[in-house]
Amino acid sequence: MGEPEQGGAVPRARTRRPATVREAKALAHPMRVRILRLCLSQELTNKELADRLETTPGTVLYHVRRLVDAGLLSPAPVRTGVGGALEKPYRSTGQTWWLDGSPTGTDTVSAAPVEAFQQELDEAGPESVRAYARFVLHLSDEHVRELDRRILAVLDEYVATDDQRSDQPRYAGVFLLHRPAD
Repeated sequence: MGEPEQGGAVPRARTRRPATVREAKALAHPMRVRILRLCLSQELTNKELADRLETTPGTVLYHVRRLVDAGLLSPAPVRTGVGGALEKPYRSTGQTWWLDGSPTGTDTVSAAPVEAFQQELDEAGPESVRAYARFVLHLSDEHVRELDRRILAVLDEYVATDDQRSDQPRYAGVFLLHRPAD
């Protein structure tokens, strides 16, 4: 499925699974979704996260603890900061991509990822948009499942090989399919 890792082992193919109730609850707040995205490519401390999110370190710590408890964020090794103080950074485990949005046995999906994406888009500005497609389709439930499966298969391939393009600019996006209120 991919290039052998060091030592000759071939990485295991990743598959999606339903989120646990704990994971779903951890992902149910836009700030936690943003913390995970910020910590995906770099290790950040509570203070650094608070500065980026324009909130207090105490607020960030509350959300960080929820993410750590759910296994979605992990503490990185303690480091020495600019002033010589010890800092405790965190890094995303990257597990959220491989989770379905709702916990096992429910159809409820949190709006937090959509809110977080809107905040990030507002922060980046309209000039940051590189691709956009808006559409309306008539689909059966089976067609919806097939469209979702096919789009996620393409995205999964890119996510699984993203480390091979780490020297390229980063892009963020969201795929959202909804039934309009009409």
